[in-house]
Amino acid sequence: MAPARGPAGKDVDVHEIDRSSEYNEFIQKLTAFHEKRGTPFEPEPRLPTMHGHVNVDLLKLYKAVLDKGGYDELNKVQKAWGALAVELGMYYADNKGMGQLSFQLKQDFYRYLAAYWVHDQTGRDPPPKEILEQQSCASKHGPVLTRTLENFKLSAKRPGEETPTREERPPETTPTSTNRASGRLREAPPQRIPFQLDTAPTRQARNTSSQHNTPTPNATQANYHGNHAQQNHHHPPQQHNPNNPLHVIQAQQAALRGASSSFTPANAELASRLGDSFEPRPPITVALRPVNTPGNNPVEFAKRQRPLKPQAAEFGNPQFSTRPALPPTGYEGPNIYTRCLQALRSGIPAEQAFALNHLVKISFERGDKYKFDSFLGLAEGLIEKALEVGNLFYDVAWEISYSGDQDGSKLGRLDGLDGTPDILERIRGLKPKPVLDHLQPVEFSDRLLRITEAILTLRNMVMLTENAVYMADVFSLRDLLCIILHLPELEMLVEIKHFALDIAEQVTPWLLLDSSDPLYQTLLAQLDSTDRGTILTALRAVSRISMNLEATNKLEHVPARVLENIMNWLLLNDEELMDACLDFLYQYTAVVANVESLLGAVNMENVVPHLVRLLAHGAKRIKEEKVLEPEKKALCTEEVPPLPLDLHEKLRNTDEPTRCFQWLKILFEEDAESHITQIAIWQAYQGSFGTLAGVRSNLSAADFIRNVSHVFANARAQIIRGPGEVQRFIIEGIRARTAPCHHETKEEYTRCQWQMIKGAFSKPCNQFFLSGEQMWNHVLTAHLAVPIGENGKIENTEVTTTCDWAECAKYRTPRTMKLAELTRHIKTHIPTAQKRSQLDGPELAAKRQRKSYITPAKTMSLTWEKTAVTLDERKPNVEQAAGIPLSAVLVLRNIARNVVKTEAEEELLKKNETDDEDGESGGWNERLFRPVMARLFEVMTENKALAGYITSLLQLVQTND
Repeated sequence: MAPARGPAGKDVDVHEIDRSSEYNEFIQKLTAFHEKRGTPFEPEPRLPTMHGHVNVDLLKLYKAVLDKGGYDELNKVQKAWGALAVELGMYYADNKGMGQLSFQLKQDFYRYLAAYWVHDQTGRDPPPKEILEQQSCASKHGPVLTRTLENFKLSAKRPGEETPTREERPPETTPTSTNRASGRLREAPPQRIPFQLDTAPTRQARNTSSQHNTPTPNATQANYHGNHAQQNHHHPPQQHNPNNPLHVIQAQQAALRGASSSFTPANAELASRLGDSFEPRPPITVALRPVNTPGNNPVEFAKRQRPLKPQAAEFGNPQFSTRPALPPTGYEGPNIYTRCLQALRSGIPAEQAFALNHLVKISFERGDKYKFDSFLGLAEGLIEKALEVGNLFYDVAWEISYSGDQDGSKLGRLDGLDGTPDILERIRGLKPKPVLDHLQPVEFSDRLLRITEAILTLRNMVMLTENAVYMADVFSLRDLLCIILHLPELEMLVEIKHFALDIAEQVTPWLLLDSSDPLYQTLLAQLDSTDRGTILTALRAVSRISMNLEATNKLEHVPARVLENIMNWLLLNDEELMDACLDFLYQYTAVVANVESLLGAVNMENVVPHLVRLLAHGAKRIKEEKVLEPEKKALCTEEVPPLPLDLHEKLRNTDEPTRCFQWLKILFEEDAESHITQIAIWQAYQGSFGTLAGVRSNLSAADFIRNVSHVFANARAQIIRGPGEVQRFIIEGIRARTAPCHHETKEEYTRCQWQMIKGAFSKPCNQFFLSGEQMWNHVLTAHLAVPIGENGKIENTEVTTTCDWAECAKYRTPRTMKLAELTRHIKTHIPTAQKRSQLDGPELAAKRQRKSYITPAKTMSLTWEKTAVTLDERKPNVEQAAGIPLSAVLVLRNIARNVVKTEAEEELLKKNETDDEDGESGGWNERLFRPVMARLFEVMTENKALAGYITSLLQLVQTND
């Protein structure tokens, strides 16, 4: 199992499949068992957990259920399946999710393992699949081991479910207390069935049996009720009345049509099962080809009718009288989609209200399936309905013409084939109606609500890419957007305008708009608004023009006030607005002419430093320790370091076994992977406090070995013997320290590394000192033979000597020098005293203590800035820059690349050549980027994700300089 965080933040093991040979053999047995049984089998069912979906190990599940006593025993215990899921490594944070997980785990065992469990444990055939796998795992069906066809049918019928006969039912007009006590509902009245004309042939087929020609009343009644019960599941069966003329007619019709194919006998046990395997023939799908008509696709119809107009004028316009076709018998009418489409195009207010109400729901709930190309005429119908908004606020009735003939005399006629190029001039010439913003008549509110629903339906549907591509070719939609966005500034129209901007945002990536296009000018006009939502959506719509096309979005003739607004919005602490502004500037600065306009509209010397500041937007300082060399563990040896002189004098006068305890703490430490021989540690102790050291000790070797276990809890005496080796007595779990440690302060001593003997067999001084001052005095007196005065001063005389400190290469040969020069050099070898607080006690010193046999790892601390990044799909381990810093550096790079190609660059160079008093040189890149060069280099060195982009920017700036 894989470790992960559990519900309470604890480390848990997540369930996973153990693909062993036993598991593979078990899955093969299950597969063969289910193939023979004829039931579906999933070898690795998936279950949702708090750690994602996991594949269930059926072998682990099977064994776990067997350990619990089997499937039936496990069902008797409440919440047993949830506990079993936790044991198998499946978790959920909340009770609701855990309940669903336990039920699905139980259902997986029931479907794939229950039948095998019965066969494997009892050796008999499991219950049939009709009462096991094809039924739910609910407890109401009873245990699995004892389930048969007889007891399953009896258990499936609950008490009180039998339908009472007519004689048992109390009269409806006289309710009794028994009725109220039992909670039984009143009997439903008989259903009224309208009379249907019999369209069956009066002449019978020759192969019809005689018993079908003259059915008995009972058979006719059963046939009728069998068919009707299947068609109306929510109605109770009707009582047949032979005196009712309607029932007589229906019985005759049923007799003429023959026996019912859906007839089911009342007693299913006595019925034949020969027809159970019968499956009706599936319906035949007939491919239909839509026909373009003025009603469903006026645009295509108008295009095809243009070449036919001259021919129709020659032959006249004959009128053909056609008789409307009657719908076939049993036709239930069109589906809801076609019903809404026809109701919308009907022009009837009530039908349109019905259609728009359902279209809003359908477009929101089934937006991924509801497409314009599947329902021809739907887009045109919604646009025509939305155009009615003009009549509410202006004296104009907008209508769409698909003839292709531009008639400028009629103000409200729009060209549906090629668009209306003078739509903005027409809107400016309209005279608005006096409309109160917060008080409207009922008819006005209803019409505005239907128009809003039509626009909302368009907005919901264009969220699908296929619908957005379809609407990009509908020119009347562009006119509609211009009309809506130029409506009066009223609060009641804010929602409609936002819907229109959402439509424009989805459609503009598939449009090619130049500077003279009315929709392009309308979107730019929205950038003068004070509404944040309007500004955001308009900026995105303009920036995404022709984004999915090969053409370039040039963004020509953007007004200077719009550029000033964008620069001001960059100063706000609004990430979403800044991101939209930077996207616009990236598209805008990609064109040289636009950079020329930008230099004249805003002060670029203030814009560039702010863009450089945005390179650190949302940056975090990251500190990481880089390991240069891993830690090392010294080898365990039998060599025990000598006891320091100051500690030896102190322990000399201490009684046993205290002296033994303190000696062990000073020179040894615990290490579970090391050991030392008993003879080596006993000889080391004897060398310090034995007879040879002049100390009388009554401690025996056996008592000394026992004391080791008292001092170190994990140390134990053992006897080992390897292959071909002599038996050895060791103490496992301890090792000698590399340097002694004070038993009270836990401070480590430092070894004097002055070489007493040089050459191949060098011998160090091998004395230990607790402070640097003690070692300094020891080197002067013992190794350099320099006397120290009473006040600690020494005479600065000339000496001829060498520095014999281990691995020191400065004074290897004898050299004459002042003693002060030599002592300055020797102080570099002696460790300095560590400054510690006076409040540090033995406890804090013990916490600072580390293992003396471990050499710490060499690390290097790295610090850098990290901004928003994203992972590259091609290189998952490489982080790519993203967000506002990436947009800012791309805008800066566009400016540096294109500013040198403008006419303003030439004018600035000429001005700098003629004006020698200022002493300035270089062009716009020199003026804009020279003040921020230091910051650009800093970002390049500290931000790994932006380093490549900053490098290319610096190359452009320095090359152009």
